[in-house]
Amino acid sequence: MSESFSLKTDVELGVVPTHIKFVGGLVPDDNGRLPRGEEGELAVVSEMKKLTAASPVKIQSAQVTVFPGVDAGDTDDLINGLRSLDLEVHLIMMVGGADPMNPADEDAVVEMLVAGIEVAKKYGITQIASTSIEEWMQPGATPKTGADFEAAVAQDVKVHCRAVRESGALDSCIDAWHIEFLRGGEFQTFTDVQKCWEFVKAANEELGAKFFKIMVDAAHCGDSTLDIPENEKLIAEIAESDEMGMFHASAKTTRGCLTTDDGWIGALLAAAARTGKLEYVFVEIFHHEDPALEGLRNLDPGHGIDTTDGRTYSQAVLDGVENVARRMNNLVARGILKH
Repeated sequence: MSESFSLKTDVELGVVPTHIKFVGGLVPDDNGRLPRGEEGELAVVSEMKKLTAASPVKIQSAQVTVFPGVDAGDTDDLINGLRSLDLEVHLIMMVGGADPMNPADEDAVVEMLVAGIEVAKKYGITQIASTSIEEWMQPGATPKTGADFEAAVAQDVKVHCRAVRESGALDSCIDAWHIEFLRGGEFQTFTDVQKCWEFVKAANEELGAKFFKIMVDAAHCGDSTLDIPENEKLIAEIAESDEMGMFHASAKTTRGCLTTDDGWIGALLAAAARTGKLEYVFVEIFHHEDPALEGLRNLDPGHGIDTTDGRTYSQAVLDGVENVARRMNNLVARGILKH
């Protein structure tokens, strides 16, 4: 560990290691086996070992994807391997091939979500997340509005509350389920923090508990139709209702180096800190040539721009970690973020 400074807040700082690519880094093969390097170590664990050793400030956690059907031994190696690096482990539950807003797909979506929740329960993981309120990148899909939007919210509530009840999540180690909305084009309907909140409010009301939270991802906020002041106002309101969750420090449009974010990370991180409810911050960068994200590059050529400026992706992430840690320390210095 080459730490040169310390984080001055108890807000947890982590990494989402999407920069190693979904293809060849995160996604299991047809046999449910996760990618490994030449020496047999899981790609995710190997990368987080490199990052934790080189980071100038302690990386406290990793938020990693969990896919249905992954080999149980590989899941064990993943979670225990990360924990051996003194990292807290948080899960992003992946759902695919089914539409959560379509009643015909309800059972399939619930089955995938329950599988992810069961992994969290098995390993005593307290924070889970997902983008499971809409199917990703559906050609020909159009935004649902009015009565159609209300029906989509109602179906999403039904699906997610079923998953909670069937898995016994409320009576488990899991403290919160963080819901992430996506930019227009990736999603068509739940494309900003306000629309996501409509689902979270309704789901929590159905459960009678503030179990669901909204993940504030600076990139998706920045690529939505709401401007910075509108997002800041909503963040304050959502936190006041105890429904604000994790913060993703990620750059809009490019999803690359955090220097391409045009001010969104700084503004929204400060807004989240100001609420007194901020607990988790993650640095998230995507690889501009990841084969799995070709659809995103076709949607917006900005996603295919190389923002590394001659660095490795590992170094770009480390630069992001240092940048965000300095921001957090200075929010503490200014009395905006709790110690």
